[in-house]
Amino acid sequence: MFAHVTIRTEDRAASERFYRTVLGALQIEPTHDTPDIIAWDDFAIIAADPGRPPTRYLHVAFVGRSREDVDAFWRAGVDAGYEDAGGPGARPQYKPDYYGAFLLDPDGNSAEAVHHGDARRGGHIDHLWIGVSDLVAAEAFYRTIARHTGLREGRRWESGVQFRGAWATFSLIQDGRPPTEHLHMAFPAPDRQTVEEFHEAAVAAGYRDHGSPGERSQYRPGYFAAYVLDPDGTNVESVNAPG
Repeated sequence: MFAHVTIRTEDRAASERFYRTVLGALQIEPTHDTPDIIAWDDFAIIAADPGRPPTRYLHVAFVGRSREDVDAFWRAGVDAGYEDAGGPGARPQYKPDYYGAFLLDPDGNSAEAVHHGDARRGGHIDHLWIGVSDLVAAEAFYRTIARHTGLREGRRWESGVQFRGAWATFSLIQDGRPPTEHLHMAFPAPDRQTVEEFHEAAVAAGYRDHGSPGERSQYRPGYFAAYVLDPDGTNVESVNAPG
């Protein structure tokens, strides 16, 4: 579903220690590590700066291969001194076989390890929960780009709506929580034309351009992307990057 999800951090070193600790317990190791960015396949962290503040009020859940992995994720975090946000256990309110555990990262974002029967391999992220200020407006944005990003509607409830991809989901939530701030989500595109159509559809619908379609060779050769902002300012990208 995600080409990548990137969060900015107030203290890059502190956040790196947190995610190395808890993702390592899930046997997820970094796939890219430079002074600018560290990534675990589809999840990455970079330092905030004065013009680009840290990500706040995000919930990100990572796939655990077993309940024992979920336990190990939580225990590694708690033993390292990180804040418990919900110990390992069944959460049948989500799914009958849903088993999760929750911690807070150094910026206060909720990080979860989860195991359930519908978890699909293809990325380390199982789901995101994204706070929004206007659920109707946020849903309209993601419906606009859905056909260009492979999104389809999942379940809905009074305070939320879910969008599904091939192996992950994200949910837009308006339940009194603060809107998620300074998040970046990128969706893979099969070709450059899809990137262009994504950008054209969003801009034509009145959404804010954040970067016209074009090659971004600073990332790697052939990286072709476009960017728009959703109603709460999340930076949404479509990217075609062969190889």
